[in-house]
Amino acid sequence: MTTSRRLADRKVERFEKNITKRGAVPETGSKKGSNYPVGPILLGFFIFVVIGSSLFQIIRTATSGGMA
Repeated sequence: MTTSRRLADRKVERFEKNITKRGAVPETGSKKGSNYPVGPILLGFFIFVVIGSSLFQIIRTATSGGMA
C-alpha cells in the first residue's frame, strides 16, 4: 500500500505548519479564576454554616464540661 508523492508532500507540509505554530496559544483561552462554579452568595452561606456550626460545637463542649 503505497502513498502517492503528492499526498505525502501534503502531509509533510501540514506537519511543518504545525511545528511553527507550536506554543502559540491564544490568551483568551486560558482565563482561569474569573468563572467560579458557585456564586458568592452560596459560598458565603457555606462558610457561615461551617464556621457557625464549629463555634456552636466549641461552645457546647465548653459549657458541658469537656468530654460529653
